[in-house]
Amino acid sequence: MIAALRDRTTVLDRLVVALLLALVVASALWAAQRPAGARVVVERDGQVVFSAPLSEPRSARLSGPLGETVMEIEDGRARVLSSPCPTKACMGMGPASRQGDLLACVPNHLIVRIEGGRQEDTPPYDMLSR
Repeated sequence: MIAALRDRTTVLDRLVVALLLALVVASALWAAQRPAGARVVVERDGQVVFSAPLSEPRSARLSGPLGETVMEIEDGRARVLSSPCPTKACMGMGPASRQGDLLACVPNHLIVRIEGGRQEDTPPYDMLSR
């Protein structure tokens, strides 16, 4: 089977597959190295409707156009427990805990974002340019 596959592919085909595999591995390594988040921020239609530290366990009831979405913060992770949306994709996304993680309930217009804490000696900007 491997010999037949080798006969039907070109060197360029194998190079493309190798590059894609390298990209997948690099992405997984990059995602695993992101720092843990400090806060959960929930936005509805671009407006912040809820914000809390990930270190404090709690539940939040978030209202949207379809109804109420329930989010839980526990063990430094945020997850959607229930939602009135038809596909429940936001519930299937699993918990979010790392800086930059997102959970989205698009039909209910809710975006849950994990933000990192800023160190006291870290400036609030990324880069300066002259």
